[in-house]
Amino acid sequence: MENQTMPNEETIQSTASDIQLLNEKIKKESAFVDLLTQEIGKVIIGQEHMVERLLIGLLSNGHVLLEGVPGLAKTLAINTLAKAVSVDFSRIQFTPDLLPADLIGTMIYNQKKEDFTIKKGPIFSNFILADEINRAPAKVQSALLEAMQERQITIGDETYKLPEPFLVLATQNPIEQEGTYPLPEAQVDRFMLKVVLDYPNKKDEKLIVRQNISSTPFPKPNAVITPDQILSARKIVREVYMDEKIEQYIVDLVGATRHPAENGMEELASLIEFGGSPRASINLALAAKAYAFIKRRGYVIPEDVRAICKDVLRHRIGLSYEAEAENISVSQIIDTILNKIQVP
Repeated sequence: MENQTMPNEETIQSTASDIQLLNEKIKKESAFVDLLTQEIGKVIIGQEHMVERLLIGLLSNGHVLLEGVPGLAKTLAINTLAKAVSVDFSRIQFTPDLLPADLIGTMIYNQKKEDFTIKKGPIFSNFILADEINRAPAKVQSALLEAMQERQITIGDETYKLPEPFLVLATQNPIEQEGTYPLPEAQVDRFMLKVVLDYPNKKDEKLIVRQNISSTPFPKPNAVITPDQILSARKIVREVYMDEKIEQYIVDLVGATRHPAENGMEELASLIEFGGSPRASINLALAAKAYAFIKRRGYVIPEDVRAICKDVLRHRIGLSYEAEAENISVSQIIDTILNKIQVP
C-alpha cells in the first residue's frame, strides 16, 4: 500500500509547487492590468463592472456585447480602451440603411487598369465598435459572423486575415425600444459576454457631471500597453490552472440550463426553451481563467466561475412563452441554477 501512495503524494507536492510557480508568474505578468484599469478610470467613472468585463474579453480573445440605454458611456469606454492599448480602432454606426459592403468592403472597377481592386471596409482594424448593432437589419448583422468566428473576411474570390488582436465590442439598445431588430441567435452566441449596464449611483453621477462641465480639458487616456503585450497575456491566461472539479462544475452549470429537471429543478423545465451550447462551457472556462488573471491569481476558484457566470450565460438561454408571461428573467433562472448546483 505504501508503494502505491508515495507517487500520489509526490504528484500532489509537484502540482502544488507548479501552481505556486505559476501563481508568481501570473502576479508578475498581470501587473499591467492595474495600470490599464487606472488609465481607463481617468475617463470612465462608476462602471467598474463594465470595464472589468471588457478586459476579460480582451484577455480571453472573446467578443463583448454591451446592453443599456443610451448615455451610459458604452461607446466612450470602448474608445478609451482602444486608446489605452494603442491599437487601430474603427467605429461603425449601425443604421437601418447600412449595407454589408459598408462593413467589410467591396470590389471597385478601375477603368484605367480594366480590373477590379479591393477597397477594404472599416472591419479591418484591431478593435471594432459596432455601435447600436441591433438598429441594422439581419443581413448586415450576419456580415459580422465570419469576421467574429473565423477572424477573416472574404471579398470576391479573395480571403483576407484580420489583424491581431481582433475584438468586436458591440453596443445594443434594449430590444423593447422602437426601431431595433433582435440579433440572430447564431450571432448572439458568438459573443463571449453580454454585459447589461445600469444607471450610475448618485455619488458617481455627481462626479460625471462635474467632470463634464469643468473648465479643465476632458481627460484623455494614454497608451499604456502594446498589442504585443495583449497577445502575450492571452497565452499566459490559458496557462492559469483549472482543477478538474472546477471543469466539472462548469459543465454541471451549463448542463442545468439544458436539462433543469435532471438536476432537481423541475420548476425551470417549462421556463427554458433552450440552454447553453458547448461554446457556453468553453467561454465560461476561458472567462473564469481571465477573471483569475485579473485578480492576480494563477488558479481558478469556484467564485471566479460564479462571478462571470451571468455575463456568459444570459444571452445563451432562451426563455419560453410561459417565462415571458410570468415576467421571469434570465438572471432569475441563472440565480436558481447557481444556488442549486453544488459548489466544489
